[in-house]
Amino acid sequence: GSVLPTLLTRPHHRKEDRMSTMKAVQVVGYHHDLQMAQVAKPEVVQPYDVIVRVGGAGVCRTDLHILEGQWEQKSGVALPYTIGHENAGWVDAIGSAVTNVAVGDKVIVHPLITCGLCRACRSGDDVHCEQSAFPGIDTHGGYAEYLKTSARSVVRIADALEPADVAALADAGLTAYHAAAKAARRLGPADRCVVIGAGGLGHIGIQVLKALTASELIVIDRSEAALELASALGADHTVVADGSHVEAVLRLTGGAGAEVIIDFVGEGGSTSDGVQMLRPAGDYYVVGYGENIDVPTIDIISAEINFIGNLVGSYTDLTELMVLAARGLVTLHTVKYPLDEFQQAIDDLNAGRVRGRAILVP
Repeated sequence: GSVLPTLLTRPHHRKEDRMSTMKAVQVVGYHHDLQMAQVAKPEVVQPYDVIVRVGGAGVCRTDLHILEGQWEQKSGVALPYTIGHENAGWVDAIGSAVTNVAVGDKVIVHPLITCGLCRACRSGDDVHCEQSAFPGIDTHGGYAEYLKTSARSVVRIADALEPADVAALADAGLTAYHAAAKAARRLGPADRCVVIGAGGLGHIGIQVLKALTASELIVIDRSEAALELASALGADHTVVADGSHVEAVLRLTGGAGAEVIIDFVGEGGSTSDGVQMLRPAGDYYVVGYGENIDVPTIDIISAEINFIGNLVGSYTDLTELMVLAARGLVTLHTVKYPLDEFQQAIDDLNAGRVRGRAILVP
């Protein structure tokens, strides 16, 4: 026979409340504004289910791309659905097989729900799980009071950390860590690394690079404020993206270009500029997206350059990032908004008014 999952809840979550509702911000149509709705609170169904009371949900540029319809074909999600893929909070209920967290634990949520059994999961590359679900992208996410995830996706966080302060590390931080950690494996003290974009992801990537490598760090951004933050976080050089930035980087690298480019922008011409700053046999890490990379194949083979894609990061990446956060080596600059002010947060992000990451707090 089947084993029925046990529902463990706080004392005030009685049987009669189980069908209670919650507030959630939903995509109701592409090229439409998000809408607040009352929806059923998620429940434990499977043995490894974990329900998280959301303490903070990051507002990501991917959320803007979702509203623009860029993910419509790729995600195949049925509308309406709850958006939000950068989440942290407190464990509210667990399934019968969950042993790694208990009700009341403070957790950050890995953005994917993964199977643990496929080849990718077995090798620790769970971001490429063959059976994954992606709350906020292809199923209900965390712009809500509660979120359903799984035991494989929750990482307990240090007592000193608060969910609203670290929520965006679940995706923006994880993606930045994933790319920076890959780059750090090839960066020696004599190497130069150019970071394009010092905003929400870039300012995290800078901190990760400073924690993991002794290479020389050159940061490019259009915003003087972003570059001031980059300098405060340890950038060795900052360059304003004013049209002369390619020449400036070439001067800083003795005309040779950098060994590594990490592009947190990926649109608006950043890739064509970035390729010009890359030295032969260099690595170009693509993190931000939005435009095509247009490079003659002869240039790729003659210079032997590498283009490396970066999508989120593994569960192990997230645990390592939370160690850096607990040590104070990675700090997230945030602007917090009540959940009801979701539209203001979206508008501010779209207009470039957010320094660091916008966080919705239910």
